[in-house]
Amino acid sequence: MGTRNYWLVIPMVFCENRNVNVIKTAFEKGLGFAPPEVYNEQVNDLVGLYKSGNLDAIKQYTPTENKQASARSTIFPNIDGVKFLIHEGGCGGTRQDSDALCALLAGYIHHPNVAGATVLSLGCQHAQVSILQESLKKLNPSFNKPVLVYEQQTSGSEFTMLSNAIRDTFLALVEANKQERQPAPLSKITIGLECGGSDGFSGISANPAIGHTSDLLVALGGTTILSEFPELCGVEQELINRCVEETTADKFITIMRAYESQAQSVGSGFYMNPSPGNIKDGLITDAIKSAGAAKKGGTSPVRDVLDYTEYVTKPGLNLLCTPGNDVESTSAEVGSGANVVLFTTGLGTPTGNPIAPVVKLATNTRLAQRMPDIIDIDTGAIISGQKTIEQMGEDILDYVIRLASGEEITKAELLHQDDFIPWKRGVSL
Repeated sequence: MGTRNYWLVIPMVFCENRNVNVIKTAFEKGLGFAPPEVYNEQVNDLVGLYKSGNLDAIKQYTPTENKQASARSTIFPNIDGVKFLIHEGGCGGTRQDSDALCALLAGYIHHPNVAGATVLSLGCQHAQVSILQESLKKLNPSFNKPVLVYEQQTSGSEFTMLSNAIRDTFLALVEANKQERQPAPLSKITIGLECGGSDGFSGISANPAIGHTSDLLVALGGTTILSEFPELCGVEQELINRCVEETTADKFITIMRAYESQAQSVGSGFYMNPSPGNIKDGLITDAIKSAGAAKKGGTSPVRDVLDYTEYVTKPGLNLLCTPGNDVESTSAEVGSGANVVLFTTGLGTPTGNPIAPVVKLATNTRLAQRMPDIIDIDTGAIISGQKTIEQMGEDILDYVIRLASGEEITKAELLHQDDFIPWKRGVSL
């Protein structure tokens, strides 16, 4: 069940990024999805002052901050936007990288928040359309969403290919706009549990709060996804003890050991996961960081363990192998089925996602007051003693329900913070 309704435009290889951006400009401006051009207006003001020879006025120029409104199409009111998964992969690297990219893109097309997709392929790249199609069939043998494919090396001129893609996509949007919101049980919500820019409060306030939210949703039959395997180093035994099946526990530790071994083979390791910002705020080792990060998973049993790009199929708490990198991990959670992401931060990070709303939760009130343009929920009341972890977790679930119902919109959505980075696990060839 979708929490949003998007159409995707996807390049199979970075060579098509320019063409995807052409389509992006055309559709965003033509359909009214483009964000406000507040900074263009500032440059226009400065150009006007420069032409008038008023350099002193330029030095004193202070624009008025306008609250950005969510761009909605008056032409297609039931569509939340046309989104574009720009990436730098698909050509070099290993075949495993190409397969993983295709599997991730398939997860996005298969995602309930997506009505269909327009796919641009060059033709000669490793990430072939046929691999994407095979990945879609693995996710759903009876897959029937519209997927429009255009291959530049067999399409004649660029103008012809893009014109055909724009026309066909417009017609597909007409059909997608016929989809309307329907009542759905809370068990249809799948929450990705994420953190970034963590601080010393993360494991005390925001992380355990969304951990309680996770427990509540799981008790209601819903699904949650805990990722960032480097940040589970040091708490493996606790998670193993919570696995409902021995095979699940075995899969978890096997993936963890393989990941650590791969990191060590290139001169790194999980111990190098904490960032300079983490260390400055007291998270000086990966084990310390992990102790707080794992709290995002609450106390529920671990129903399943997923390797990168595997799609969630079992309700309950799932562990998903991803890096600790904020965007790579968030991109993977959504690609595995999360239709809402709860993202805790203590230092402040603007991360969003093209197709799933990302809720930013501040671990402390000072951050929420300093960066109100990116923070949706302040969990600092736990630190001050005004609310318990359980009360905050319940408040967060109430917000998620409103968000999934289209009654709330996140700051990341308002800012068009559409971050998407596939995880490149192998070397380049």
